[in-house]
Amino acid sequence: MSAGSTQAGVAVGFIGLGQIGAPMASRWTDRPGGLTVYDVHAPATEPFAASTPVAPQLIPGRADAPKPPTRRRSWGWVIAVVLIILAIVAVAIFGTVLLTRNEAPAASREDEVRTTIQNFDSAIQKGDLATLRSITCGETADSYIKYDEKQWNDIHARVAAARQYPVVASIDEVVVHETHAEANVTTFMASDPATRSTRSFDLEFRDEQWKICQAPG
Repeated sequence: MSAGSTQAGVAVGFIGLGQIGAPMASRWTDRPGGLTVYDVHAPATEPFAASTPVAPQLIPGRADAPKPPTRRRSWGWVIAVVLIILAIVAVAIFGTVLLTRNEAPAASREDEVRTTIQNFDSAIQKGDLATLRSITCGETADSYIKYDEKQWNDIHARVAAARQYPVVASIDEVVVHETHAEANVTTFMASDPATRSTRSFDLEFRDEQWKICQAPG
């Protein structure tokens, strides 16, 4: 600031009365507009108060001062967090499916073996030749294929009258080895339910289903 740059009657103010500020402020003590000084150390202002008793003035702020920028809410990071959470959930679900994929079929294969045995037992009792042919394989299937409908109906009628056909009382154990299965069952003759014995079935997975390749006689 220089003397020539300030109009008469305009108040002058100095902030900081150190080695540079104090000499500069002392040049303006007789200014018509008055002198206002400030320093963080109050004693530094005492010489100026004694020579120029001017009350401190409030310097108004600029009317056109720029307003602080308003903080706009950003949703980008929120969307990013949501996408990360969804990705983690998807990976967890996919991992669970992979871990359980090999367990579920094993249980269902055992159930399928049991269902095949039950269907075979029901077909024997009813004389359902079509079902017996469709769920058997190997020599067991051949034993049903060799009969025509009339021959089979005559044979089944005599066997049913004498109650000389086996009945599966329970399926006690099923063991599945890929496309081969073994099942232990408890059976009895229809004519003698009290006499029971343990027999076994051998099955193979063919044509998208389990078939009995060896049945107890």
